[in-house]
Amino acid sequence: MTFARFCILLVALHAGMAAAFDFDDVAELAQLQARQPYRSSGRKAPAQLQALNYDQYRDIRFRPDRAVWRAEKLPFELMFFHLGKSQKESVRIDELNADGTRHIPYRSSDFDFGKNKLSPQSWGDLGFGGFRAHYQLNAGAYKDELVVFLGASYFRALGAGQRYGLSARGLAIDTVGGQGEEFPAFTRFWAVKPALDATTLTIYALLDSPRATGAYQFDVHPGGETVMDVRGRIFLRSSVATLGIAPLTSMFFFGENQPHRTDFRPEVHDSDGLMVATGDGEWIWRPLLNPRQTLTTSFSMQSLRGFGLMQRDREFRNYEDSEARYELRPSAWVEPTGTWAPGRIELMQLNTPDETNDNIVAYWVPRDTPAPGQPLDFTYRLHWQMQQEQHPPGAWVVQTRAGRGYADLPEDQQQYVVDFTGPSLAALPADATVKAVVSAPANGQVIESNAYRVEATGAWRMTVVVKQLNRNEPTELRGFLQSGNDVLSETWSNILPPLLQR
Repeated sequence: MTFARFCILLVALHAGMAAAFDFDDVAELAQLQARQPYRSSGRKAPAQLQALNYDQYRDIRFRPDRAVWRAEKLPFELMFFHLGKSQKESVRIDELNADGTRHIPYRSSDFDFGKNKLSPQSWGDLGFGGFRAHYQLNAGAYKDELVVFLGASYFRALGAGQRYGLSARGLAIDTVGGQGEEFPAFTRFWAVKPALDATTLTIYALLDSPRATGAYQFDVHPGGETVMDVRGRIFLRSSVATLGIAPLTSMFFFGENQPHRTDFRPEVHDSDGLMVATGDGEWIWRPLLNPRQTLTTSFSMQSLRGFGLMQRDREFRNYEDSEARYELRPSAWVEPTGTWAPGRIELMQLNTPDETNDNIVAYWVPRDTPAPGQPLDFTYRLHWQMQQEQHPPGAWVVQTRAGRGYADLPEDQQQYVVDFTGPSLAALPADATVKAVVSAPANGQVIESNAYRVEATGAWRMTVVVKQLNRNEPTELRGFLQSGNDVLSETWSNILPPLLQR
């Protein structure tokens, strides 16, 4: 298709297309854009908006009574974020309805600018920084925030009773490898106007960046566990080193496996582990870390059943933070719904000096990256969970603690205490023999391992002492519980950083 065809399609979209507009129309736009040199499509925020500090920008709020679909008393409503501060390029947002496409224009009168002294009359139709959808998730007539799209290709959602924590992204490019990470951005959205009895909100999005374009469809199903059915089609403009599908981004400051010396709170994190389910039936749990230096690890496999950044600690006493309420932060579980080719789950952990920075990234990397111009299609179901959290069918890790007991340990040795619980362990007879199967496949020697039931809690405990053979290299540990020939638990897969990084 020619550039002229691209222009015709854009004109048709701006003029209002037929109601049959769907994912394939967005994909056609993405494919056509991939054949053209990249150029920023968003309008820049005026200088006076870019000059706002954090508190001044937060003082700009959308007026709830101006929410899209509120006057019609529809089950979903849309509200918008203003340009300014870090949101410096606008996105265009349209409504899809029975009559076709309706552009939702920026109007300064829809915003309360607080104490800011600005001149919005000179801005024209700025577009928006992003948007959020509201729905009655919890009790009462109030419509709660359900999903937010704000910044690059970032989005996050909530189920009933949850508080915002980790985020998802549309695409990750060269998070590891290459010449530096590229952040593709959603530049345009189409929201399908819901019916009076709708329980699903559908959103289409167009993604763009110097090296990639893409089309996305999000079908959002709110509830105790909010589920998003995601469909994507990616086109590369040029080659990339690492293509990350279904990226998840979170924060881990410290936890039971890495306690803080001076903070009164026992743990501070939005997620405490990466869980992976391989196509051959293995379930893996990797506790998260806040390393001194960036630490990247991966799990290669022929097929994937799912992966997620999970928040397993669900008791207030695990955090003792009455404001942040980390025990209410959701887990995010990615469940492929189509055939995903062989590849790997990559986990990148960066250092963070405090809890205000996301320092954890996980995503799927296909083994074979598509050639420029060739489509890469994928579908998955993204679960935002709390009480209805995904677990392995047998048993799973409930805590990982590091440190010595009464006896001291040499500097090159480390002890771990890992507790498991789950139906496979609960069903064991009182006299069952359970053993810990532990190995150190990379740079380690297992000095000691044990398994026993903890009388106080009923959990089964695995203790491990490992020697780090080369203290300048990370050490990998794997352990699970077994009775006879039966594997009872998921695999605890832990990384011990180099000594200088701990």
